[in-house]
Amino acid sequence: MTNTLPHDLDFDPASIKGLTENEAALRLKQDGPNELPAAKYGGMLKIFLEMFRDPIFILLAVSSLLYFILGDKQEALMLAGFVLFIMAITLYQEHKTDRAVEALRDMTSPRALVIRDGEQRRIPGREVVRGDAIILSEGDRVPADSAILWSTHLRTDESLLTGESVPVSKSIWDNRQEIGRPGGEDLPFVFSGTLVVQGKAVAQVMDIGARTQIGLIGKALESVAHEETPLQGEMRKLVKTLAIIGLSLCALVVVAYGLTWGNWLNGFLAGITLAMAILPNEFPVVLSIFLALGAWRISKKHVLTRRVPAVETLGSATVLCVDKTGTLTQNKMTPKKLFVEGDFLNLELKSQDLPEKFHPLVEFGILASQPEPFDPMEKALKKLGEDLLSNTEHLHEDWRLVKEYPLTRELLALSHVWQSPDGKNWMIGAKGAPEAIADLCHYSPEQTQELLSNVKKMASEGLRVIAVAQSHFTQNVLPDIQHDFTFNFLGLVGFADPIRPQVPAAVKECYSAGIRVIMITGDYPETARAIARDIGLANPQDCINGEELSKMTDEQLRDRIRSVNLFARVVPEQKLRLVNALKGIGEIVAMTGDGVNDAPALKSAHIGIAMGERGTDVAREAASLVLTDDNFSSIVESVRLGRRIFDNLKKAIAYLLAVHIPIAGISLFPVLFKWPLVLLPVHIAFLHLIIDPACSVVFEAEPEEKGIMSRKPRDASKPLFDRKLLGWSSMQGIGILIILLSMFGIALYRGQGETEARALTFTTLVIANLALILTNRSWEDTILGTLHSANPALWWVMGGGLSLLGLILFNPMLQKLFHFSQLHFDDMILCFTAGGLSVIWFEFLKYFKKRQNKNQTIS
Repeated sequence: MTNTLPHDLDFDPASIKGLTENEAALRLKQDGPNELPAAKYGGMLKIFLEMFRDPIFILLAVSSLLYFILGDKQEALMLAGFVLFIMAITLYQEHKTDRAVEALRDMTSPRALVIRDGEQRRIPGREVVRGDAIILSEGDRVPADSAILWSTHLRTDESLLTGESVPVSKSIWDNRQEIGRPGGEDLPFVFSGTLVVQGKAVAQVMDIGARTQIGLIGKALESVAHEETPLQGEMRKLVKTLAIIGLSLCALVVVAYGLTWGNWLNGFLAGITLAMAILPNEFPVVLSIFLALGAWRISKKHVLTRRVPAVETLGSATVLCVDKTGTLTQNKMTPKKLFVEGDFLNLELKSQDLPEKFHPLVEFGILASQPEPFDPMEKALKKLGEDLLSNTEHLHEDWRLVKEYPLTRELLALSHVWQSPDGKNWMIGAKGAPEAIADLCHYSPEQTQELLSNVKKMASEGLRVIAVAQSHFTQNVLPDIQHDFTFNFLGLVGFADPIRPQVPAAVKECYSAGIRVIMITGDYPETARAIARDIGLANPQDCINGEELSKMTDEQLRDRIRSVNLFARVVPEQKLRLVNALKGIGEIVAMTGDGVNDAPALKSAHIGIAMGERGTDVAREAASLVLTDDNFSSIVESVRLGRRIFDNLKKAIAYLLAVHIPIAGISLFPVLFKWPLVLLPVHIAFLHLIIDPACSVVFEAEPEEKGIMSRKPRDASKPLFDRKLLGWSSMQGIGILIILLSMFGIALYRGQGETEARALTFTTLVIANLALILTNRSWEDTILGTLHSANPALWWVMGGGLSLLGLILFNPMLQKLFHFSQLHFDDMILCFTAGGLSVIWFEFLKYFKKRQNKNQTIS
């Protein structure tokens, strides 16, 4: 089969200037963003309606109603006021969380490469407007329904819209045909949400958002899924268990109080009080807030979260598998060395014009590139030609690109066919992996071996090496495959890609944090070793190449991968084997990738990390995280943040478990001991004014612990609610409960009266609650040691709690509503002392543990 001059290359894509930024802004304002209506949140009204399902809200409302029935209107109004106050706190927390999630939704939406003001720029897909010129490449999601202006070998997968799994080819728009429904071969349109599986194109946007075919069908491609994470599953089980226990105890209290005192209405109030004390309504709220705000904080470090479980898993990652190019290096290619006919030319040392024998190498390297290159290597070749070949016959700006033979898995080389202005001559430039170009030039094994020895010399200097070949053609019919041309080998070009300055320090930090770093590259082993030494990779000499990897059994690979940190000449499909081998030996794997073929490995890894700048949409969709700056150090920062998020979540949960024990105990034991009730619904409501913001806002904003990156990764198999957390929290809560029961019992025994005993006990409980917040800020450092750590939310909660406590203790009207008597100065000293003593044992424990660790370090 033969090919004549392709119609789709008659058009010069470089001539497309696109819209101006002002035109695009105006159309965005007129038509709105390029998104489907289903992608929007319910806003404040939805949050408000959700609050009516909160158990504490319902219990407070029921308590208020009961007080109205009992005729205590002041108490009822006070509880109604607390309902409004708690509603305000909840609205703030939920609105802040939803704003963070919505911001993440915008940032993680598909990106689009557009031409505006004659320049290529990547923008969020939601900012694409009618009339935009979009550039499509293999692996891209089409951002909007568009007409094709130019293409080469373009095929798209439209199964999302048509159900047909076979990709379809495309033709060029004639500027007349109306856009219609998808389906069938050679349509001149591409449709929003479909996938480019082959080729390239420039297209003009016709319809956006709800007016696209996918919008008309009513499917929503992407939404921020409320998927249940392992932690949420664990939390759901705990909440269910505590709720069953709590409701059972409440029923017991109602019956016991009614039978003992004969007052069933007050019995119901006592039951409601215990329910408010025990029901763990804060637990799922805290987890949702931490995960959502955690993802938002990670986004500030140039890492976007596409799947919430990744936030949980980050702190337990044990291996980072990283691509070299663009992640460890800057992806800024600079030609450093040329090789032609046995001679090397160091471009850094060149002080005169380029020798004539090297001219064809640069000339055909440019011809094997795009006219308006986007790839860093092709940009570097074009600049080299402009610098060294200007005003020579070796630059062909008037020649026309008529056909491209793309790089394939079987042949890692590509060829471009150019036609002379008179239409009589065709020149072909080919570039690619040296082995592939040697194959095109029909080299013998001896010639190939000699060529590869020169490649290794250049690669040992850390250079990325490509080969270039040329061919001429005078017939009227082009061959089907590039192998049918007669190529002549021209030489080698070595490119330097400097490592990112932050990488060596980031690799060192990984090692101190107990995290292995594995470098994966398609380059030669010599190039890989040179880069590995520069970044401080452990054991850089031990390297496995792709050919060796393909011959290994899975068992052999699992054995070797325990010690090997360097993999060279690896093709994307082999990444999946590496991920599975690491998972097979119990590692928690983070894997980076950018191409279509990387998607299976990204999906299989515990944490798939796609490249945001140069990655395909397919890779981004398969990944858990998206790296917006393609920088390795950003991955390390996200691991640091992941550890901080999990640490703070444990602190918040520990605090919640601890604080509920004394509240529940002081609500239950007076009924069992036939004492007067200590806590009423109004007291529980007051405590929630401190507990709710403390467990969410305060602990979420806590700075990281010292040495957070100097400890081993968290064991992912261990639950959040492990024995240590449950044990320490229970001991903290029981310690406070013992002091509260002693305070109330002694006060009653000494005849101080019910209201004074209640005031003493409640004040002690509030102070102990605040002390509990302070001591749980760190399980390693003492309260005094954490005071210098900045956390403005902490001081707002502490100051607000103490101010409100002062109001209810010293305002006669509030004293009456809270059923308190006036406390004196010595009473306040007693309450503050008792509240502080309730956590002092934990402070001494931390102090002695810290001192012991310090002595061990010194010795």
